[in-house]
Amino acid sequence: MKRNVCLFCMVLCCLLSGCETNNRAAVLNVYNWGEYIDTDLIKQFEQQTGIDVVYNTFDSNENLYSRIQTTSYDVIIPSDYAISRFIKEGMLRPLNYENIPNMAYIDAQYTHLAFDSEQKYSVPYTWGVVGIVYNSKYVDEADIGSWDLLWNPKYKNRTAMFNNSRDALGLALMYLGYSQNTTDRDALRQAADLIKAGKPIYQGIWMDQILEKLPSEEIVAAPYYNGDAVTMIDENDDLRFYVPQEGTNLFVDAMCIPKNAKNVEGAEKFINFLCSTEAAMANWEYVGYSSPHTGVYEQLDAEIQQDPLYFPDVSTFKTEVFQSLPEETNQYYNDLWVDILT
Repeated sequence: MKRNVCLFCMVLCCLLSGCETNNRAAVLNVYNWGEYIDTDLIKQFEQQTGIDVVYNTFDSNENLYSRIQTTSYDVIIPSDYAISRFIKEGMLRPLNYENIPNMAYIDAQYTHLAFDSEQKYSVPYTWGVVGIVYNSKYVDEADIGSWDLLWNPKYKNRTAMFNNSRDALGLALMYLGYSQNTTDRDALRQAADLIKAGKPIYQGIWMDQILEKLPSEEIVAAPYYNGDAVTMIDENDDLRFYVPQEGTNLFVDAMCIPKNAKNVEGAEKFINFLCSTEAAMANWEYVGYSSPHTGVYEQLDAEIQQDPLYFPDVSTFKTEVFQSLPEETNQYYNDLWVDILT
């Protein structure tokens, strides 16, 4: 009888404490951009570890920022300037790299950048640049090379602009000769006015619609990221991509663990898994964005290694990495963007 009572007590204690913890540890909540992982990798991770992955997606760094303040995630994959803001506001957990040994495969040129200078909070996931995707059937070669293609009246109602304040104002700032990280209100106002001046030329101010309208030839030019340019060119081989002569944004998206994560051990396992050569190669083939993984690069043919679409040679043009801006500047961005759209 006593044994049965003790057994009952053990089961009850397990349910109330340890087993509950183990159940929580068997679930990993991941928050990422849409179409930004080979979903077979999630299944492989689950099979290898016994951890169930709950996978959700966001569509902007700003929405991610709002969401992680009220919802617990174990792994998030924000962009550089968002990571800088999250670090500044104490929203990320320092990483234990002893549990992420595959970090050794990440190329050093994508680490210790301005957004995480001590490399304490993030593991690079992909990198890339912003440029212009255009249709060579309809856009004259004499008109390419600069950001000014987006304001060329010859292509009225056949171009588009980013529906993303940081990227749109960033490319306008660079075209005007300003830093993409400027806090100068006059410079930001000039960039906003430039985009407003383009509204009669643009068919629309979009994000995902550009991915559909360029391959279908509903528009002939728009700014976008080189990784998505790969996908669009696969759909329409008349499309081309170039980095404007005035320079562009060099971005790095990276894996982080939020401060309120419930499964830190599982999060470190997931990050380490995605940094394995096999997983990183599968991801590169699926998402199309440039990989910071040295093992991936080394396995590719020289033709792909030297292809500026897959691995842009950033030494040949001016680049700038987005940094976190002061809150008052972020609010000014919002005000300008509302003004542009309305």
